[in-house]
Amino acid sequence: MEAINRIFANRRCSFFFLLLLASAMSLAIAKTHHHDFIVQAAKVKRLCKTHNSITVNGMFPGPTLEVKNGDTLVVKVVNRARYNVTIHWHGIRQMRTGWADGPEFVTQCPIRPGGSYTYRFTVEGQEGTLWWHAHSSWLRATVYGALIIHPREGSSYPFFKPKRETPILLGEWWDTNPIDVVREATRTGAAPNISDAYTINGQPGDLYNCSSKDTTIVPIDSGETNLLRVINAALNQPLFFTIANHKFTVVGADASYLKPFTTSVIMLGPGQTTDVLISGDQLPGRYYMAARAYQSAQNAPFDNTTTTAILEYKSVLCPAKCTKKPFMPPLPAYNDTNTVTAFSRSLRSPRKVEVPTDIDENLFFTIGLGLNNCPKNFRARRCQGPNGTRFTASMNNVSFVFPSKASLLQAYKQNIPGVFTTDFPAKPPVKFDYTGNVSRSLFQPARGTKLYKLKYGSRVQIVLQDTSIVTPENHPIHLHGYDFYIIAEGFGNFNPKTDKSKFNLVDPPMRNTVAVPVNGWAVIRFVADNPGVWLMHCHLDVHITWGLAMAFLVEEGVGILQSVEPPPADLPIC
Repeated sequence: MEAINRIFANRRCSFFFLLLLASAMSLAIAKTHHHDFIVQAAKVKRLCKTHNSITVNGMFPGPTLEVKNGDTLVVKVVNRARYNVTIHWHGIRQMRTGWADGPEFVTQCPIRPGGSYTYRFTVEGQEGTLWWHAHSSWLRATVYGALIIHPREGSSYPFFKPKRETPILLGEWWDTNPIDVVREATRTGAAPNISDAYTINGQPGDLYNCSSKDTTIVPIDSGETNLLRVINAALNQPLFFTIANHKFTVVGADASYLKPFTTSVIMLGPGQTTDVLISGDQLPGRYYMAARAYQSAQNAPFDNTTTTAILEYKSVLCPAKCTKKPFMPPLPAYNDTNTVTAFSRSLRSPRKVEVPTDIDENLFFTIGLGLNNCPKNFRARRCQGPNGTRFTASMNNVSFVFPSKASLLQAYKQNIPGVFTTDFPAKPPVKFDYTGNVSRSLFQPARGTKLYKLKYGSRVQIVLQDTSIVTPENHPIHLHGYDFYIIAEGFGNFNPKTDKSKFNLVDPPMRNTVAVPVNGWAVIRFVADNPGVWLMHCHLDVHITWGLAMAFLVEEGVGILQSVEPPPADLPIC
């Protein structure tokens, strides 16, 4: 009997030793990646004209960062530009590392010209396509790049391994300084000037002046299956994307895997990413990939141009066989909400997921625009919105005001008074017909730096309700520090009695940015397991400029693992 006990004891020791060994090997395999980002002006020529554009390392778009799930990124950002800057790592959970999240005056003060700051964070439990971008004024018009997270060592994709992978960054280009565009709009109270072009990997493509020779070429070979990592980095415009004669198999979005499905067109709101597989199953040739606007706001001006790149089969010998124009794909109508709805309702998690139930915080947020009456001390030229007003925007009738003397996270952790309040309303102060004919008395929101407090570990549901104030619109709402499940969406006013039947609590998609339907609503759920201050805002930058934002203060839990890490020594001061 004693011999048997010794055998079992030895086996138990061996088992625990193997567990410790596997854990140590996993830690040993995880790498730390060091990068230097020099934010600086560089000459960028587009649409026949050369601009001094703000870039990272002189590149437009900026460098692509590639890591594995479990790796750590250390990025030193040196600001040699003439503007304040911060960098946001869009979609990274930042567990306990809120100081590295990046939104200006939310988790840090800006990096001043001549200053620097090192962002340190670990990527944990995320795989797929994310991106990074400036989060200060409108600098992200040119300061952005892809952030690709591969499976951890020893793991693989849950789909056939592609022969090659290509980031596709959809951007928006102004033939002037974008900072001047937003400053002029802020001065006049009017809507900012629309962009002059869209871009694919920084290039407008064949349909614009002075652009053909630099059109982006994406190679493919007959019989290959390739992965396109599509990112909408445009400042203010949701975009359709398609490729002539080729189908997409959608396999992921916002660094979460999806149940694969086939479509010929995808729609991405600014901030969103979509991973698609394409097959080289067509006659060898050259095929346009194209992107243009999805425009849901009625009567609002928008950039109606089309950007193109070329999917080129390697067996096509250029320039000898490239005199023929590439095949052009059909694109949806600019206002084709039906196509957008069909696409978004096709997104499903690959298997049953654990959606939070027994909700602790049941929140209802209206989102939309507004018009402020012209202040008495303003001249008419400062009130060039509709009928002599100034544009604004709000959530639950609060137009968010960013602080300027301290960041929100610093104010919270260092008990700095007077920076924010925690009285953001859990529901609109007035109930009204949100998508109907709204009274003009509701067009002027209150201004404030109001946060909503969440207990650590609380289960949260938010109904995001579009309004028809000024105009209804599809709003891409991004939550920092979290992924969430989109359990339902619909049109009209959300009805808690009848619309609960639409809730998908089995396999809803997980995302970090939800495209709230025009004149409609979306319902999201998450567990508040990441302490800190986390911005939630519309990713149309014109709307965040007007105040379409709020922030959650997620309280710390018990012990060090449920608390925000101490601030880095080089955290910029205000």
